[in-house]
Amino acid sequence: MIYRLVRPLLFSIDAERAHNLAISFAESVNRHPRVARFIRWCSGVVDKPKEVVGLSFPNVVGLAGGMDKNGVAPATWHAFGFGFVELGTVTPLPQPGNEKPRMFREVKNEAIINRMGFNNRGAFAMHRRLEEDFRAKRRPPIPIGISVGKNKNTPIANAASDFATAAEIVADYADFLSINISSPNTPGLRSLQTAESAKELTTKVVAVSLKKPVFVKLAPELDGDDLKAVLDACLTGGAAGIIATNTLAVGIDDDRPQGGLSGRPLRELALSRVAAIRKHIGDNPAIIGCGGIDDVDSAKAMLDAGADLIQLYTGLVYKGPFLPARIARGLAKR
Repeated sequence: MIYRLVRPLLFSIDAERAHNLAISFAESVNRHPRVARFIRWCSGVVDKPKEVVGLSFPNVVGLAGGMDKNGVAPATWHAFGFGFVELGTVTPLPQPGNEKPRMFREVKNEAIINRMGFNNRGAFAMHRRLEEDFRAKRRPPIPIGISVGKNKNTPIANAASDFATAAEIVADYADFLSINISSPNTPGLRSLQTAESAKELTTKVVAVSLKKPVFVKLAPELDGDDLKAVLDACLTGGAAGIIATNTLAVGIDDDRPQGGLSGRPLRELALSRVAAIRKHIGDNPAIIGCGGIDDVDSAKAMLDAGADLIQLYTGLVYKGPFLPARIARGLAKR
């Protein structure tokens, strides 16, 4: 109810500015455990624990990578009902990302287009931030994943070193790691979605992961034999699972802003990719389903398609911060 009153104000300003205001609020809550506990109580979340890749998840609803790029508010995300979070994507060195404007709303489609370009403060800054939470006993009782990527100026030939370096820096405070080779907003990044590159990247990140589970995040455009070859390579390289999917590249052949599309228009494509991945890899490797999830029905559909866990981000923009608690309650009743 409260978000219905606040949303028009947020939607009246630039999308990235609204995002930054939300992150500033979340960071403030993160530093005040009593406030976080009160929000958690207000959320009315009903947890139904599930074990995946050796980790215990209070519920299956997670925050997707891209929302909290610098790891400033994990306790806040727990307060709003999330059963796990994926922080980042973080790169070895800080970088400002692409030129603004770089985030756009498609309100009629309940979608977002972004071309942020891995803007973040760098892996060492995230390590320090999570260490601060750990020492202050603010770390929430949910699995924390960290997504790693490459710096924009690093040549593709040296990409594996960037992924491994970032992973090694943050691994101490991660419960799992994810390899982001599927963002459409870093030049050349998606060229790493080949069997050879995926195996090399996965092997190198697994080697520095401190035996933490490693996921690989794939693009929705990857399909057919190409998808199968990359899946086989990731699993051979030691990946514990797959995140499907990242955003859909738009703005090249249409009149949309160029970038990655997320939200409701991605729902059916993400569902079909998750189903195809599950059919190919079998029962054991884990799948985190992501794309267009904004209510209990879409969450249930993703789980039925073969996902073990789900993630959302754009749904928060349109449905409000208590969406994960509502979905967790609905799934627990079913």
